[in-house]
Amino acid sequence: MLFPEGIWRVMRKGKGKTVYLTFDDGPVPAVTPWVLEMLDRHDIKATFFCVGENVERYPWLFEEILRRGHAVGNHTYNHLQGRKVSALTYCRNVMRAHKLIGSNLFRPPHGMLSWKQMRILHRHFNIIMYDLVTRDYSRKLNGEQVLANVKRYARRGSIIVFHDSVKAEANMKYALPRAIEWLKEKGYSFGTL
Repeated sequence: MLFPEGIWRVMRKGKGKTVYLTFDDGPVPAVTPWVLEMLDRHDIKATFFCVGENVERYPWLFEEILRRGHAVGNHTYNHLQGRKVSALTYCRNVMRAHKLIGSNLFRPPHGMLSWKQMRILHRHFNIIMYDLVTRDYSRKLNGEQVLANVKRYARRGSIIVFHDSVKAEANMKYALPRAIEWLKEKGYSFGTL
Protein backbone atom coordinates (compact mmCIF):
# COMPACT_ATOMS: atom_id res chain seq x y z
CA MET A 1 0.00 0.00 0.00
CA LEU A 2 1.29 3.44 -0.89
CA PHE A 3 0.10 4.98 2.40
CA PRO A 4 0.58 2.56 5.29
CA GLU A 5 -0.41 5.38 7.68
CA GLY A 6 -3.92 5.24 6.25
CA ILE A 7 -6.64 2.99 7.61
CA TRP A 8 -7.88 0.86 4.72
CA ARG A 9 -9.89 -1.76 6.59
CA VAL A 10 -10.94 -2.22 10.23
CA MET A 11 -10.27 -5.53 11.94
CA ARG A 12 -11.54 -5.37 15.53
CA LYS A 13 -11.43 -8.39 17.78
CA GLY A 14 -14.81 -9.68 18.82
CA LYS A 15 -16.70 -7.57 16.26
CA GLY A 16 -17.68 -10.48 14.03
CA LYS A 17 -18.55 -9.63 10.44
CA THR A 18 -18.66 -5.84 10.70
CA VAL A 19 -18.54 -3.41 7.78
CA TYR A 20 -18.30 0.38 7.91
CA LEU A 21 -20.59 2.45 5.69
CA THR A 22 -19.15 5.85 4.83
CA PHE A 23 -20.54 8.74 2.80
CA ASP A 24 -18.38 11.34 1.07
CA ASP A 25 -18.98 14.85 -0.27
CA GLY A 26 -22.04 16.06 1.67
CA PRO A 27 -23.95 17.28 3.37
CA VAL A 28 -26.36 18.43 0.66
CA PRO A 29 -30.11 18.98 1.14
CA ALA A 30 -31.04 17.11 -2.04
CA VAL A 31 -29.50 13.81 -0.88
CA THR A 32 -28.27 13.68 2.73
CA PRO A 33 -31.75 13.68 4.38
CA TRP A 34 -32.72 10.65 2.28
CA VAL A 35 -29.55 8.84 3.39
CA LEU A 36 -30.26 9.67 7.03
CA GLU A 37 -33.82 8.30 6.75
CA MET A 38 -32.57 5.11 5.08
CA LEU A 39 -30.00 4.56 7.82
CA ASP A 40 -32.62 5.23 10.53
CA ARG A 41 -34.98 2.74 8.91
CA HIS A 42 -32.31 0.05 9.26
CA ASP A 43 -30.98 1.28 12.63
CA ILE A 44 -27.50 1.79 11.17
CA LYS A 45 -24.91 4.37 12.16
CA ALA A 46 -22.42 5.48 9.50
CA THR A 47 -19.53 7.89 9.08
CA PHE A 48 -19.98 11.01 6.93
CA PHE A 49 -16.86 12.61 5.43
CA CYS A 50 -18.04 16.17 4.97
CA VAL A 51 -16.82 18.92 2.68
CA GLY A 52 -16.26 22.06 4.74
CA GLU A 53 -18.02 24.47 2.40
CA ASN A 54 -21.12 22.23 2.48
CA VAL A 55 -21.03 22.26 6.28
CA GLU A 56 -20.76 26.05 6.14
CA ARG A 57 -23.70 26.29 3.72
CA TYR A 58 -25.93 23.78 5.51
CA PRO A 59 -24.98 23.82 9.20
CA TRP A 60 -28.43 22.54 10.18
CA LEU A 61 -27.88 19.43 8.07
CA PHE A 62 -24.45 18.82 9.57
CA GLU A 63 -26.00 19.12 13.04
CA GLU A 64 -28.71 16.65 12.03
CA ILE A 65 -26.06 14.07 11.10
CA LEU A 66 -24.56 14.44 14.57
CA ARG A 67 -27.95 14.53 16.30
CA ARG A 68 -28.81 11.16 14.80
CA GLY A 69 -25.64 9.63 16.25
CA HIS A 70 -23.47 9.31 13.16
CA ALA A 71 -19.73 9.94 13.09
CA VAL A 72 -18.22 12.68 10.93
CA GLY A 73 -14.89 13.25 9.26
CA ASN A 74 -13.08 15.92 7.27
CA HIS A 75 -13.05 15.75 3.45
CA THR A 76 -11.23 19.10 2.88
CA TYR A 77 -12.90 22.49 2.67
CA ASN A 78 -13.81 22.36 -1.03
CA HIS A 79 -13.04 18.82 -2.21
CA LEU A 80 -9.47 19.74 -3.07
CA GLN A 81 -7.31 17.11 -4.75
CA GLY A 82 -3.98 16.85 -2.98
CA ARG A 83 -1.80 16.07 -5.96
CA LYS A 84 -2.85 19.26 -7.73
CA VAL A 85 -1.63 21.70 -5.06
CA SER A 86 1.30 22.24 -2.70
CA ALA A 87 1.40 20.60 0.72
CA LEU A 88 0.97 23.99 2.39
CA THR A 89 -2.12 24.88 0.34
CA TYR A 90 -3.65 21.45 0.88
CA CYS A 91 -3.04 21.35 4.62
CA ARG A 92 -4.44 24.87 5.05
CA ASN A 93 -7.57 23.74 3.19
CA VAL A 94 -7.95 20.73 5.47
CA MET A 95 -7.48 22.86 8.59
CA ARG A 96 -10.08 25.35 7.34
CA ALA A 97 -12.55 22.45 7.14
CA HIS A 98 -11.40 21.21 10.54
CA LYS A 99 -12.55 24.46 12.15
CA LEU A 100 -16.08 23.64 10.96
CA ILE A 101 -16.11 19.85 11.38
CA GLY A 102 -13.90 19.29 14.42
CA SER A 103 -13.20 15.62 13.77
CA ASN A 104 -9.92 13.72 14.06
CA LEU A 105 -10.90 11.65 10.99
CA PHE A 106 -9.75 12.73 7.52
CA ARG A 107 -10.31 11.23 4.08
CA PRO A 108 -8.62 12.76 1.04
CA PRO A 109 -10.92 13.40 -1.95
CA HIS A 110 -10.37 10.72 -4.61
CA GLY A 111 -8.00 9.02 -2.15
CA MET A 112 -5.18 11.17 -3.52
CA LEU A 113 -2.55 13.12 -1.67
CA SER A 114 1.21 13.36 -1.68
CA TRP A 115 3.47 11.60 0.81
CA LYS A 116 4.38 14.96 2.30
CA GLN A 117 0.72 15.86 2.77
CA MET A 118 0.09 12.44 4.32
CA ARG A 119 2.98 12.82 6.78
CA ILE A 120 1.84 16.28 7.88
CA LEU A 121 -1.85 15.38 8.22
CA HIS A 122 -1.12 12.08 9.97
CA ARG A 123 0.18 14.11 12.93
CA HIS A 124 -3.30 15.60 13.44
CA PHE A 125 -5.76 13.08 11.97
CA ASN A 126 -6.52 9.42 11.52
CA ILE A 127 -6.34 9.07 7.74
CA ILE A 128 -9.31 6.95 6.69
CA MET A 129 -9.07 5.35 3.28
CA TYR A 130 -11.23 2.40 2.14
CA ASP A 131 -11.14 -1.02 0.59
CA LEU A 132 -14.46 -0.80 -1.27
CA VAL A 133 -15.45 2.16 -3.42
CA THR A 134 -18.93 1.55 -4.80
CA ARG A 135 -18.33 3.98 -7.71
CA ASP A 136 -21.88 5.27 -7.31
CA TYR A 137 -20.68 8.59 -8.76
CA SER A 138 -19.72 7.06 -12.12
CA ARG A 139 -21.83 7.96 -15.14
CA LYS A 140 -20.50 4.77 -16.77
CA LEU A 141 -22.23 2.56 -14.18
CA ASN A 142 -25.86 1.99 -13.32
CA GLY A 143 -27.35 1.17 -9.92
CA GLU A 144 -27.17 -2.59 -10.50
CA GLN A 145 -23.45 -2.37 -11.26
CA VAL A 146 -22.85 -0.28 -8.13
CA LEU A 147 -24.68 -2.91 -6.09
CA ALA A 148 -22.63 -5.63 -7.79
CA ASN A 149 -19.45 -3.87 -6.60
CA VAL A 150 -20.66 -4.16 -3.00
CA LYS A 151 -21.58 -7.83 -3.42
CA ARG A 152 -18.28 -8.66 -5.08
CA TYR A 153 -15.87 -6.83 -2.77
CA ALA A 154 -17.47 -6.57 0.69
CA ARG A 155 -15.65 -8.52 3.37
CA ARG A 156 -15.18 -8.44 7.11
CA GLY A 157 -13.82 -5.04 8.13
CA SER A 158 -14.57 -3.34 4.81
CA ILE A 159 -14.75 0.44 4.77
CA ILE A 160 -17.41 1.00 2.09
CA VAL A 161 -17.65 4.35 0.28
CA PHE A 162 -20.95 5.75 -0.97
CA HIS A 163 -21.53 9.43 -1.79
CA ASP A 164 -24.29 11.71 -0.49
CA SER A 165 -23.92 13.97 -3.51
CA VAL A 166 -26.18 15.00 -6.37
CA LYS A 167 -23.81 13.38 -8.86
CA ALA A 168 -24.14 9.98 -7.16
CA GLU A 169 -27.81 10.30 -6.18
CA ALA A 170 -29.51 7.96 -8.68
CA ASN A 171 -27.00 5.10 -8.36
CA MET A 172 -26.70 5.48 -4.59
CA LYS A 173 -30.47 5.51 -4.05
CA TYR A 174 -30.77 2.30 -6.03
CA ALA A 175 -27.78 0.51 -4.54
CA LEU A 176 -27.72 1.55 -0.87
CA PRO A 177 -30.97 -0.04 0.37
CA ARG A 178 -30.28 -3.22 -1.61
CA ALA A 179 -26.69 -3.35 -0.37
CA ILE A 180 -27.86 -2.99 3.23
CA GLU A 181 -30.37 -5.83 2.79
CA TRP A 182 -27.77 -8.06 1.12
CA LEU A 183 -25.15 -7.36 3.79
CA LYS A 184 -27.65 -8.15 6.54
CA GLU A 185 -28.62 -11.41 4.79
CA LYS A 186 -24.94 -12.36 4.68
CA GLY A 187 -24.64 -11.79 8.44
CA TYR A 188 -22.84 -8.46 8.46
CA SER A 189 -23.33 -5.82 11.13
CA PHE A 190 -22.51 -2.13 10.75
CA GLY A 191 -20.10 0.07 12.69
CA THR A 192 -18.80 3.62 12.74
CA LEU A 193 -15.20 4.72 12.51
